[in-house]
Amino acid sequence: MSATPVTPAAEDVRIPREIWVLIASAFVIALGFGLILPVLPQFAQSFGVGATASSIVVSAFAFFRLVFAPAGGRLIARMGERPIYLLGLVIVAISTGATAFAQNYWQLLVFRGVGGIGSVMFTVSAVALMVRLAPPTIRARVSSAYASAFLFGGILGPVVGGLLGNLGLRVPFIVYAVALLLAATVVGVFLREASLRPADGAPVLPVMTVRDAWRDSAYRASIGSAFANGGANFGVRNAILPLFAAVVIGKEPWVAGTALAVFAAGNAVGLTVAGRMSDRLGRRPFIIGGLLISGVATAVTGFATDLPMLVVFSVVAGVGAGALNPAQQAGLADIVGRERNGGPALAAFQMSADTGAIIGPILAGALIDFGSYPLAFGTTGLITLLAVIPWLRARETHVVARAPQDAPRS
Repeated sequence: MSATPVTPAAEDVRIPREIWVLIASAFVIALGFGLILPVLPQFAQSFGVGATASSIVVSAFAFFRLVFAPAGGRLIARMGERPIYLLGLVIVAISTGATAFAQNYWQLLVFRGVGGIGSVMFTVSAVALMVRLAPPTIRARVSSAYASAFLFGGILGPVVGGLLGNLGLRVPFIVYAVALLLAATVVGVFLREASLRPADGAPVLPVMTVRDAWRDSAYRASIGSAFANGGANFGVRNAILPLFAAVVIGKEPWVAGTALAVFAAGNAVGLTVAGRMSDRLGRRPFIIGGLLISGVATAVTGFATDLPMLVVFSVVAGVGAGALNPAQQAGLADIVGRERNGGPALAAFQMSADTGAIIGPILAGALIDFGSYPLAFGTTGLITLLAVIPWLRARETHVVARAPQDAPRS
């Protein structure tokens, strides 16, 4: 009698209901977040500051995420994912509502920065839940579905936000605060049971420390690609692209909203392909390909001279980022596994992305003030391309794609 367990095909495995609730909430969060993307840099500049100072507003949000990430992980371990998830949403909602009524640049900086504390709380909570609840054979599909919800919200959000910006730069922030409270209500109602926590008396999972994870070549490569992705696609694109669109094409908020929306649309295409194919072919091809495509498209963005050209560059960059993200998230789940508590390793990964999101906009803003937009986007794209190098030597994490003789660690 064979001792080998029979594993259902990935196509036959369904996404758990709890994850669908998180996916629905992600859509609402992203929709609201997308509302403020086209107007945040211009709102900052309405207080009489330059590109560097307006970029720091974006970096401040990521800075607070970075600083609070370790404490957020400890709170999750002590109180559970659901309470911290809900508390995080409420904190961001309050800070966003306060941002709408900021009277000067420094109030804007503080209010927006404090929102980063709540953001890292619900982000790490959601990732920890998905790592634990997602069946191993469909990890990339789960990551793709979760990211797709963000993207569909991200496609619609900037367009609506650009239109709302015509009613006043403060209006999108008020709507975003309401959207976050709606997301908190959805999670609070549909995940009100305690089933997300381990049962009483269940064995405590061993903790994967950052030192343990660092021995894995794939984890080391993930830290580098997280930094590059955070800097390019969460930092520079959100902080600099709206300013670039306003200077080169037009100051109307819908112009920047269009560029951000088509980036999200390209992202959705990349996610759809990589979300399923990386469960069959492995993580590395999509991570490496995504970094290459995203890096090149970002590097040439600064040379766009009209809206159609900017749209093309944004779509291609979005496809690359979309191919990267689900494969990278699934690879991280492969590394941690379901038999260990990966809180510290997951927090370090998130901190690397947030560090990129802090440094990227500040560096790009300085390059713009003392150089040019092409220099800023070109440098950002080069950093993304350099993140490919560690992945060329990293192991393949997916058990389906990995050859039996491959060592689990390198």
